[in-house]
Amino acid sequence: MAVHARASVLTYSSLPITKIIDKIPAAVSALGNEHDHWLRAARAICTTDTFPKLISRSFTLSSHPGTTFSLAGMTKGAGMIHPNMATLLGVICTDAPIAPAALQPLLSAAIERSFNSISIDGDTSTNDTVALLANGAAAKSSALTRETQTITSAASPGYAEFGNALTALATDLAQLVVRDGEGATKFVTIRVKGATDRTVGHRVASTIARSPLVKTALYGRDANWGRILCAIGYAEGLPEGAVVPSQVSVSFVQAGGEGELKLLVNGEPQTVDEERAARMLAEEDLEILVTMGEDGSTEDVLFWTCDFSHEYVTINGDYRT
Repeated sequence: MAVHARASVLTYSSLPITKIIDKIPAAVSALGNEHDHWLRAARAICTTDTFPKLISRSFTLSSHPGTTFSLAGMTKGAGMIHPNMATLLGVICTDAPIAPAALQPLLSAAIERSFNSISIDGDTSTNDTVALLANGAAAKSSALTRETQTITSAASPGYAEFGNALTALATDLAQLVVRDGEGATKFVTIRVKGATDRTVGHRVASTIARSPLVKTALYGRDANWGRILCAIGYAEGLPEGAVVPSQVSVSFVQAGGEGELKLLVNGEPQTVDEERAARMLAEEDLEILVTMGEDGSTEDVLFWTCDFSHEYVTINGDYRT
């Protein structure tokens, strides 16, 4: 059998380098540390985003009594979002005194529970970055010596506290990405309880989050536990015995944990009040609670996603390269 190759030529448009270089002095002169400066930067990185995503907050460390530190972060993203991070960009800055060697493990741990725990459409891209910058400015006036005040490793006082503050900020930023999902009408929390370990719980939650049938059922306000159970069943990379159908339960929970609608209990379908289900699914926020068993991990695994709407298809169907 003969194979005939056909050559093709691809052309790429170059960036307007001259325009970019000429504007660098103006960008430098506009630098500042006020809210408006941060907001301007957050708006500048938006693409299909409908709003800029910027969060800041203060925190303290028991290792540095009397000193208040700050965290500020911005991110962008609304489509082609799925771990590992996809087309989103994020920058997080702090004035806490942290050595470079400690930054990467702190950021990796925070990303695992935030930006790597969200999905808009299950699609990814080659472009993804979240950067963490620290200048130690808030501690420079402290009476502590530089060696004493700097967080250098997991053994340093304040390491775990800063990690908690960083993870909380990163989680809130990541959730803003989901809330701005292309065409999304619902913000959905997936909570997996009782998995054999965190990896299993995360894979189960991730599979549910990217299921087109689950996402369209949510948009159609259909309490379709079968689609959720199906996604759990085909989750890849699970060890033998990780999913026992007779131990799996699925519920809808109203935002804030108020009111639980049980759909499946220990593998047995429940009689569902369709009117109540429709009311819950009409709300913007919803939680899908999946219990894998009673003897699994005590750590709940959280994942955030949204529904698929007609608008999502319109946005991406009308898009042109």
